[in-house]
Amino acid sequence: MNDTMRTRTLLGGLILAAVTVATWAAWLSWDTGYTTDPETGATSGPYSWWQVAGCVLTLAVVAAVAGWRLSPWLVVPVMTVAFTSAWAGHAAATDDSGLWAVGAALVLVGTATGTALVSVLARLARRHRAG
Repeated sequence: MNDTMRTRTLLGGLILAAVTVATWAAWLSWDTGYTTDPETGATSGPYSWWQVAGCVLTLAVVAAVAGWRLSPWLVVPVMTVAFTSAWAGHAAATDDSGLWAVGAALVLVGTATGTALVSVLARLARRHRAG
């Protein structure tokens, strides 16, 4: 690997981490309240379904673009660590029960799995296109 490739990989990883954290911030950082249904008494939250769906779709697009341009071996750990760290830091600061750690483990596994699937498929599509 030459200096140009190292620089591209480093910058790509840093930009990818920043975009991943920005995705968390844009979709999930601002809504921390729980909602109680007055008829059933059921509590839901802190996120609405559309926030999670928007976040997942955004992360999928980011993983696809990153997987097209960078190695999935870089994309998967960078996105997984960046997103899980952002989510866990916020959750730990707002949770008194300690269950944030369980949520963080689930976020870690889900992010790693989804990012791996999407970035590898994008890389395969790029190779197929190149012939």
